[in-house]
Amino acid sequence: MNKSFTLLLSLLFYCVLTFGQKTKIIPVLIIDGFSNHDWKQTSLITKKILEGSGRFNVDISTVPTDSIERLVWRADLKKYRVIIQNSNNLSDRNLKWPVEMQKQLEDFVRKGGGLYILHSANNSFPHWPEYEKMIGMGWRPVTFGYSLEIDSNKQIVRLPPGEGKNTSHGARFDAVINIYTRHPINKDYPDQWKTANTEVYNYPRGAAENLTVLSYAYDSTQTHRYWPVEWLVKYGKGNVYNSSMGHLWKGDIFPPAYRCIGFQTTMIRVTEWLATGKVTYPVPKDFPTKDAVSLISEANLQN
Repeated sequence: MNKSFTLLLSLLFYCVLTFGQKTKIIPVLIIDGFSNHDWKQTSLITKKILEGSGRFNVDISTVPTDSIERLVWRADLKKYRVIIQNSNNLSDRNLKWPVEMQKQLEDFVRKGGGLYILHSANNSFPHWPEYEKMIGMGWRPVTFGYSLEIDSNKQIVRLPPGEGKNTSHGARFDAVINIYTRHPINKDYPDQWKTANTEVYNYPRGAAENLTVLSYAYDSTQTHRYWPVEWLVKYGKGNVYNSSMGHLWKGDIFPPAYRCIGFQTTMIRVTEWLATGKVTYPVPKDFPTKDAVSLISEANLQN
């Protein structure tokens, strides 16, 4: 076998290997089952968005609300690269994951797995100390944890327990997202972009440790201050993404918040980064601007 032929075979093998790596489908698991939001539709639309990118295969595991069935509910997290947490027990604090599953999630993230806290999932599980560390901040009373505010000089102000108010939000509105930290997730995004019909949480609270604020927005409806919208938390070798974007209330049908091209792009890029540490999904040409939201058309809703 001459050297040229050997070189050709090597190049072909490299191309096949590289192509396989680039097109490898990432396994993702959504965990849902209870929430004061429309968790069923949220999970289905999230699955549609992610799988529509061609990069993910998404399974859904539903935690039973029946107390006996819930005790024996299990999901094998080791099969996945990213877990999307879409359960919320704000309305009934008795709804909890089994202790074994709590430990399994802690181990999954600590050993390098990715965790996506989807909107109201940061309202959940105040009884679970490690969950508090993983989410960084959530929907908590004024007496609990630290709150982060962005002041007029774009500096982070750390508010201690007892200072400020309980976590809350005003009416939903088209919020301008301001990039605070450049990251592969928001690479090539404009410095400001507008997302549709979203909630800006004021006074989000928690451990607020090992946390990086990615973006923030002005709360024009309630406090008239700037608050974090997206943040990352380092937990062991893994990473956690948390954001107040992604609201889907009971009675909504594929609402503007989920039709927002900026939100969909962010969801895809976040999930890819949590799984691989890289982002290959491009920023679309119709990404929102500072002055205008950008929604997928009605004609594309069923595609």
